[in-house]
Amino acid sequence: MISLTNLKKMDVKREGGFTLLELLIVIAIIAILSIALVFMLNPAETLKKARDAQRISDLKSVKTALGIMLTASSTPSLDNFGAICTTSTTAAGVTSSNAAPKIKYSANVTPTLGGTLTAGSDSAFTPWVSTSGSPAGAAAGKVDGTGWIPVNLKALTGGTPISSFPVDPINTIGTTATASDLVYRYGCQNGTTAGVGAGKPAYVFEMNAVLESNAYTVDDAKMANDGGDNTDKYESGNSLNLLPLTGALF
Repeated sequence: MISLTNLKKMDVKREGGFTLLELLIVIAIIAILSIALVFMLNPAETLKKARDAQRISDLKSVKTALGIMLTASSTPSLDNFGAICTTSTTAAGVTSSNAAPKIKYSANVTPTLGGTLTAGSDSAFTPWVSTSGSPAGAAAGKVDGTGWIPVNLKALTGGTPISSFPVDPINTIGTTATASDLVYRYGCQNGTTAGVGAGKPAYVFEMNAVLESNAYTVDDAKMANDGGDNTDKYESGNSLNLLPLTGALF
């Protein structure tokens, strides 16, 4: 028979804290919830999604800035009167073909292209055979025509639409380009005439980025549904049919 004294002792022990079994149960529940939370949040995927959102925003900003330049300038040039685009047009309006137009990269590497790259249907030149890397460091973002996108926004009356040209959040590429390199790409075409790029659009540009998150490549397949001709890339610009087609290693 349990005495009143023994019952009091049991109550004191109960009031003193959790039993070992109760502590083990609580720890197990916390562990299960922690694992479930990691799977739900997926930090790696969250970071990829954030980078993809930045890429989409970056390309939109550059598209807007170059569009303003083309509209506001009486003598526009998408390569600062260089030999980057498929065609060159001087300030006096003389247009000629470029023998080796270049795909520009936002990384400080000039890679070899991974094969023969058939250009999109808007291009006055095919195939793409040459590349050009970015200046190093902060110089890559310059908007005076010397940055990785060779367009001089400082020549515009009223100031530049953006303060710098953005680069990819990862921004790495090897010595030989691949379709999955996390880097921005830029291609352009200045004027066209009956003798140079006949029937092709004038003053067009295209930028590409590779998206990496499931949110933007599977759930919302932006690279496949951006309206362009390359499902390996997220395409932006006033032409989505200038740079190489799906499967091209660039």
